[in-house]
Amino acid sequence: MIGTILPPAVACAEATADIEGAPLPPEEQALIARAVGSRRAEFATGRTCARRALSRLGVQAGAILPDAQGAPRWPGGVTGSITHCDGYRAAVVARTADIATLGIDAEVNRPLPPGVLDAVALPAERAWVHTLLRARPDVRWDRLLFSMKETVYKAWYPLARCMLDFEEARLTVDPARRTFSARLLRPGPLLAGRPLTGFSGRWLATDAWVLTAITVPAPAAHPRRSPIGTPSPSS
Repeated sequence: MIGTILPPAVACAEATADIEGAPLPPEEQALIARAVGSRRAEFATGRTCARRALSRLGVQAGAILPDAQGAPRWPGGVTGSITHCDGYRAAVVARTADIATLGIDAEVNRPLPPGVLDAVALPAERAWVHTLLRARPDVRWDRLLFSMKETVYKAWYPLARCMLDFEEARLTVDPARRTFSARLLRPGPLLAGRPLTGFSGRWLATDAWVLTAITVPAPAAHPRRSPIGTPSPSS
C-alpha cells in the first residue's frame, strides 16, 4: 500500500497485524525490555519490516538502534523511515546514492483528539482543513495534516540533524492530485550546495488509514532535477 506513493528506488515492507514471535537482536530487545506488551509487539514488527525492506534493497542488517533523538540509525549508504499506527506498520529504505532523504507516516483515518489541530496547524492550514472536511468528509483532513507534518520532520531530520517544530513548515494540499507541499519557515540545510526550502510529497487515504510520503532524489542521481523545494514527479 505505501509503495503506491513511493518511487521505484525505495524498498518497502508493511504489515497490518503484529508479527508473532518476531525475533530481535539482543541490542533491540534491551531497548524494550521494560515496555508493555503492545509496545514490544509494535516495535518488533516495525524493526522486522525494516529488515525485510533492507533485504529487498540487497542490504543485510542486524540491530537498528535509535540515535539521541530516537530516529533509526540505518546502515551506511542507506536512508529510511519507519511508521506505525493502530493496525498498520511499515518501513521504507533507499540507497543514499538514489534518495537523499525520505519520510513516511501512517495515521488512522479518524478525527484528531480535541485541541491537537490548534496545537500543530498554522491558521492558513486550519482554514483548508475545515474547508476540505466540509467538502470531503470521507478523509479526515485534520489527521492527514498531522501525518504530513510528521513526514516533513522525518525527511528533514536526516539532513539537518536538529528538531523542526510543527509551526516551522507551512503545508498546502492538492486533493485532486493527492500531493502536498511544505514550505520551510526557517533556514534549511544545504543539499548539493543549495539551501533546502521545502518538500513535496504524496498522500493516500483508505477507510482505515491516511498515509503520507516524501522522497528527495539524490542530486547526483537526477542532474536535471527540478529546483530543491519544488514538486517533482519522484516525490
